Amino acid sequence: MGATSIAEFKVPVIEFKTGSPDLVRGTEGWHQLCKRVREACETYGCFQVVYERISKKLRDDTFELLKELVEEVPLERKQKNVNIKPYHGFVGPCTETSLYEGYGIEDASNYDCVESFAQLMWPDGHAHFCKTLHSMAKQIEELKTMIWLMIIDSYGLGEKWESVMMNYKTLVRMMKYKAPPSGWESGEGLHSHSDKPVSTIVCDNQVSGLEIEDNNGQWVKLYSSPASFFFLVGDPLMAWSNGRLKAVNHRVTTSGNKDRFSLAAFAMPVDGTVVSTPKEFVDEQHPQLFKDFNFFDFFLFAFSEQAKLIESTQQIHAFASLSPPSSD
Repeated sequence: MGATSIAEFKVPVIEFKTGSPDLVRGTEGWHQLCKRVREACETYGCFQVVYERISKKLRDDTFELLKELVEEVPLERKQKNVNIKPYHGFVGPCTETSLYEGYGIEDASNYDCVESFAQLMWPDGHAHFCKTLHSMAKQIEELKTMIWLMIIDSYGLGEKWESVMMNYKTLVRMMKYKAPPSGWESGEGLHSHSDKPVSTIVCDNQVSGLEIEDNNGQWVKLYSSPASFFFLVGDPLMAWSNGRLKAVNHRVTTSGNKDRFSLAAFAMPVDGTVVSTPKEFVDEQHPQLFKDFNFFDFFLFAFSEQAKLIESTQQIHAFASLSPPSSD
């Protein structure tokens, strides 16, 4: 793995202007946006979307509440955030040697699920937290659905979009990356990996840390704006597209003296979902790369002892490839 790049490198920044006719499906502007989204996902595996429909106030409130959760809730309450599914519950806490802690809310666009989480963390359930996080989850879900629809339309699959849009629930993870202790130049908050859910949308408190690996093996730091979100392609979406979309390898590092807070919304297919490549992606020039596979079986495999021996970006190949993975 290369060091963090200082070269000028920017993933595409695509603006979804509130009220713009370009966001009306079927218009010329829509098709232009679809093309830009698809090309970004094919080339980089991610892009920055400027989306002011999610208000600055909602973002600010979300991060204030996350800070309250991290700093004021006793550890014994945090540890009640448990889930048998990997990476769905509490991980932490931050220490002098571990710079990460995170919390999970499964099916976060369902108000009852957010409320259940809040009742574990606070004796009174914290109604403001519930309303804010539920609203954030719902609005990010709307953004994700729009991006998925753009990808589907860009490949000419629009007329059958309902059959290729997977049923899913949104797993929200709220995370703190602690500023490195005195004497550290920087620290690894989260190791390099490609995402195992279908796709991810990330927003942060504008403390940088998210990095992606470019095609030359260099690590490139991403910088956000007050209205921006990052969309990341996960392994199952790459497999669904027959390798056209890139599952981006990424990590989080910490530096400076400010803690990084972020929220990630993961698209988690419902139990029993089979990831299948549409026939439109397969022809003589593009033979099918992946067999049909059960999403949850893959997800469990990716967090198994066996998979720890496999580089994260190669786990999907080890699990579902119809041919040996490439050596690059």
